[in-house]
Amino acid sequence: MPSRIVVDTNVITAAMLSPAGSNRDVLRTCLKGLAKPLVGEALFQEYEDLVHRSALMSKSPLTLNERETLLDAFLSVCEWVRIYYLWRPNLPDEADNHLVELAIAGGADALVTSNIRDVRRSELYFPHLQILTPAQFLKTL
Repeated sequence: MPSRIVVDTNVITAAMLSPAGSNRDVLRTCLKGLAKPLVGEALFQEYEDLVHRSALMSKSPLTLNERETLLDAFLSVCEWVRIYYLWRPNLPDEADNHLVELAIAGGADALVTSNIRDVRRSELYFPHLQILTPAQFLKTL
């Protein structure tokens, strides 16, 4: 059974800005069915917003149409998770709390992020949830 993971927006961003590296490999892993990404309302909105940030994406080798196609392909393999209970893990960046909530609600094995320092500083501890960089996650496969 594939690992259930939450892929932070910063991983998607890096994957769209560079065709090589572990961030893009995380997306490939999901597209090949080797990991099951989870998505909820807040993360979906972040992904959608990201694709259309022209200033940020000006350095991307992908056109807007290609970014939309990549995101659509990624979302096609995601499992939608509804969050019924807000844990509020009180991360240093309040806007990241939804990632942990999604991971807990979806029974994720790992939250894959390039921002592990802040995400690991949660006031609530969930021992079964691993916080991994893209490279660390790929080594678990």
